[in-house]
Amino acid sequence: MYWNQQEECMPVELLRQRQLARLQKTVARVYERVPFYRQRMDAAGVKPADIRSLDDLRLLPFTTKNDMREGYPFGLFAVSLDEVVRIHSSSGTTGKPVVAGYTRADVVLWANVMARTFVCGEVTSRDILQVAYGYGLFTGGLGAHYGAELIGATVIPMSGGNNKRQIMLMQDFGTTALACTPSYALALAEEAAAMGVDTRQLKLRVGFFGAEPWPEDMRKAIEQRLNLKAIDIYGLTEIIGPGVGSECMEQNGLHLFEDHFFPEIINPDTGEVLPDGERGELVFTCLTKEAFPLLRFRTRDITRLIPGACPCGRTFRRMEKVSDRTDDMLIIRGVNVFPSQIETVLLAIEEAEPHFQIIVKREGPLDELEVLFEVDEQHFSDEVKRLQAIEQKVAREIETAIGLRATVRLVEPKTIERSMGKRKRVIDLRKEQKP
Repeated sequence: MYWNQQEECMPVELLRQRQLARLQKTVARVYERVPFYRQRMDAAGVKPADIRSLDDLRLLPFTTKNDMREGYPFGLFAVSLDEVVRIHSSSGTTGKPVVAGYTRADVVLWANVMARTFVCGEVTSRDILQVAYGYGLFTGGLGAHYGAELIGATVIPMSGGNNKRQIMLMQDFGTTALACTPSYALALAEEAAAMGVDTRQLKLRVGFFGAEPWPEDMRKAIEQRLNLKAIDIYGLTEIIGPGVGSECMEQNGLHLFEDHFFPEIINPDTGEVLPDGERGELVFTCLTKEAFPLLRFRTRDITRLIPGACPCGRTFRRMEKVSDRTDDMLIIRGVNVFPSQIETVLLAIEEAEPHFQIIVKREGPLDELEVLFEVDEQHFSDEVKRLQAIEQKVAREIETAIGLRATVRLVEPKTIERSMGKRKRVIDLRKEQKP
């Protein structure tokens, strides 16, 4: 099942020819219209005419999130503001937000790649899709909305929050497809259980979950608790929002819509381009966007491009589920620690819930790691010895996984704040503490 079979199953040789033509056009355009890129390319001794093959992409400079913050708000736009019909932005929690602009053609492109995304999960005009991504400056809600409407699906523009009403509408409206973050999907499953709603009685069939890394164990938990097939989707505000890539029903890697967003995998330390199959940092170049086309944007997401064809028939390359982000990595007493490692441990322990928070602080000269996690309501009790045994079990498993001893503290069910959007899993107090 395809949204546009001719494009999605295009012979690879023809796809590469199209990518090169679009790349050459985009490079020439940003060189002419975006002073930032003209200065960077001149400094690197590269002209648009030097891009004669897709391999020549590596001649171009990288773009980073910091470059966008320095160009805030519209310094990297390739069109004048009177051609921009939409502006979205990131939260800006770590500095100036990233601002993304869209022309009319960009909005049409966005709707089309989101239509591809939903059709990857076999959504049709007969489906009722509940969008529980946030609407507003965040790209999630509106991107999903337009893609679903383009297919002809019935859209419930619920946005995030009001969990009881989310479940009520699923029951009353007969929701068949859900779009939200994976952590919010678990929060909705938790709410349904609290309301006494048997999710097996809902009409939910498929869910589209993205905006944060989530391991396979979390997928299994979502599928079991919501009784649906959980499809991983991928997107970035900097590239277009959601719609950069999606799993199909094979659930064996995310098809990247590389006729519009060309992927590379690089060594994050050296910038060297790595062959398909090797793990590294994901980099994208926009091939067709008008307002905000980025060259070689470093996503900081760690993954690999999967060699070989997918049984679904799509010829776009697939990427492995994003496991970590280089900017999520914590260095604690010289050891690299990713939040996903701790999440994987908790998901494997029957008594634990996948709701957790990591607190890093400095005690004297040493960094200390504390993990707060919730216990399953079924296993929560007033018996101190039983709770201590769970804490000790989790502490042992975390030490085995990361090679560091952590202070593990069990908290009551529903104590850790639920998020409608991306989870805030780490509180790093070291920056606030005096050395």
